[in-house]
Amino acid sequence: MLISKKYNYLILNIINFECILSGIMSVNGKKVLHMDRNPYYGGESSSITPLEELYKRFGLPDGPPESMGRGRDWNVDLIPKFLMANGQLVKMLLYTEVTRYLDFKVVEGSFVYKGGKIYKVPSTESEALASNLMGMFEKRRFRKFLVFVANFDENDSKTFEGVDPKVTTMRDVYKKFDLGQDVIDFTGHALALYRTDDYLDQPCLETISRIKLYSESLARYGKSPYLYPLYGLGELPQGFARLSAIYGGTYMLNKPVEEIVMENGRVVGVKSEGEVARCKQLICDPSYIPERVRKTGQVIRVICILSHPIKNTNDANSCQIIIPQNQVNRKSDIYVCMISYAHNVAAQGKYIAIASTTVETSDPEAEIEPALELLEPIDQKFVAISDLYEPTDDGTESQIFASRAYDATTHFETTCNDIKDIYKRMTGSDFDFENMKRKQNDVFGEDEQ
Repeated sequence: MLISKKYNYLILNIINFECILSGIMSVNGKKVLHMDRNPYYGGESSSITPLEELYKRFGLPDGPPESMGRGRDWNVDLIPKFLMANGQLVKMLLYTEVTRYLDFKVVEGSFVYKGGKIYKVPSTESEALASNLMGMFEKRRFRKFLVFVANFDENDSKTFEGVDPKVTTMRDVYKKFDLGQDVIDFTGHALALYRTDDYLDQPCLETISRIKLYSESLARYGKSPYLYPLYGLGELPQGFARLSAIYGGTYMLNKPVEEIVMENGRVVGVKSEGEVARCKQLICDPSYIPERVRKTGQVIRVICILSHPIKNTNDANSCQIIIPQNQVNRKSDIYVCMISYAHNVAAQGKYIAIASTTVETSDPEAEIEPALELLEPIDQKFVAISDLYEPTDDGTESQIFASRAYDATTHFETTCNDIKDIYKRMTGSDFDFENMKRKQNDVFGEDEQ
């Protein structure tokens, strides 16, 4: 039996996070077994189709009305996230060549909330000068800041303009350019994509790099820095499953996990249906090892079906809206991402908007209300509150590496940071795309001779 073989890595749960890691390991010539107790790809981040299945999942027995169109025209992502066009996940997809199995479409706009209204996020000099977000003098100061960021090169001190990237805080950089609170809000949260204001007192290099990433991603396609796969994120794990098969990896759905087998405090395998698959290292989500993770909070997500684009977005078929925490007196941001029939995830003329945020009170639905007000009228909403977990140890002793639960953000950058973190803990080396390409040539170049 396949399961009785010995593997370098055994991965439990076929969701985007674990699939990306498994794809990278497979391409690097490692033997990978991927098991999931569910009969479908994606776990908690799966794409639900047909629409009837979504109604069932949320306990709505009547099912969708006829006005929703054909059920099979819907692919509803439970945890939708956009890809930065020049970001880490796109690089991982290109590196593993999973892009050959996927089609992407540019998200049409990126918006930020200020004083009860939404505005397009300005990220270029010309957009800054045309934006209604700022007054005339503020625009000039912000333009100067953007020019500084665009010219900044951490390897060339001539571009620093008196800023020490490893010492000067971002708060001091904003002060240097005399930027007001509203501009600081959308720069930190809609361009640098921070969830809280903790970054203000950190060295500015990370923030400058994040703003550059946003601008570079925007420059690739023009409308926004974000991409989304046609037919939804469920295509990602399927693409990685195909990739893994090419490199000798094995995927098994519907495999219950009876026991994680340990010897002398280290994992040696996983027992399923009476058989043991032996492995050197195990990667899994927190639900498989409740005794090795701790709860760190909760996220509320509200999936909303609409029959109209969101107001004040120029009738965009897809967009992201960030509501910075300061605008609604919170500690963490509220996010909205909207996709539609244009991405082949909904029936013709229908839109899916998902609002999400980190829970801060005992009334999560009231916390998300500012986002839902932007979406009115809503045809149907589905509310989910999920626990957030993180591992209690780094896995180096047990060789069990747990991923973190998906956060409230609407992009994959934080997930990619987690992937790189686990990769380093597993292999002892940093995740380096160029080095990996060389290793890949070493591993597979020999076979061709």
